[in-house]
Amino acid sequence: MSFADIVDALRSKMPQLRGRLVANQSLADVTWFRVGGPAQVLFSPEDESDLAYFLSNLPADIPVTTVGLGSNLIVRDGGIPGIVIRLGRGFSDIAVEPGDRIRVGTAVPDVKLARTAQDAALSGLEFYRGIPGCIGGALRMNGGAYGRETKDGLIEARGVDRAGDVRVFSNADMEYTYRHSGVPEDVIFTQALYQGIPGDPQAIAAAMDKITESREATQPIKSRTGGSTFKNPPGLKAWQLIDAAGCRGLKVGGAQVSELHCNFLINTGGATAVDIETLGETVRRRVKDNSGVQLQWEIKRIGVE
Repeated sequence: MSFADIVDALRSKMPQLRGRLVANQSLADVTWFRVGGPAQVLFSPEDESDLAYFLSNLPADIPVTTVGLGSNLIVRDGGIPGIVIRLGRGFSDIAVEPGDRIRVGTAVPDVKLARTAQDAALSGLEFYRGIPGCIGGALRMNGGAYGRETKDGLIEARGVDRAGDVRVFSNADMEYTYRHSGVPEDVIFTQALYQGIPGDPQAIAAAMDKITESREATQPIKSRTGGSTFKNPPGLKAWQLIDAAGCRGLKVGGAQVSELHCNFLINTGGATAVDIETLGETVRRRVKDNSGVQLQWEIKRIGVE
């Protein structure tokens, strides 16, 4: 499938645009599942001001979708109409600041934030070693692992809204709950400021190593997967509910529930987005029939079928 090419029309409206616009760019190449159709237009802004300029001049009737590293994402086979924005090098700075703070661009992988904190002997951010993806996604979803969440270390986040206005959100403004932020969906996060806690370098390194070992032993990290598929219901574990419903190893087409950790879906080779999403819905139905609990998707699903 392909969409109408609107790149030239967009560039004519935005003569000062510096970022890259590509028509009908495959998104299967940038998602961890390696499935999905094209973006009608993929936009990679040079920096925050370029992003703000683009959004302020973009016609209001053209939809905008933001993707990060594609780790916690299913792009449907029909692709995504409108603009898909993917932040790159202009949003990849990271620096330790006075007061044991770390300022980081939202295209930075979560693991790089954890390693930067480790190098600076700052604790409290080790958990980011266990989260696939980038800082932008962690901000949006209150990403967490191993007993901590984004809300526990964030001072403030910065972003650009659909009108092209730059906005700053305090931790309280983020309105965090479990795997959710209350910030309007049209805000594209560009930068975050975290508070570290001075710690013992050896203890921090040991904690990081423990997280790495745990992930390698319990998660299919070398498979084509989107990470944790369903949110944990209050007081329960999604993987236990899935296992109890007999779904470990369940297959639909080229998609399979991981044998190693059954809250992970994997592309065994040749799966389509329909296979993966159908498998997920099958798991949800079987868990509901078995336990009465309705699992909620943690993976984001976007695009048209």
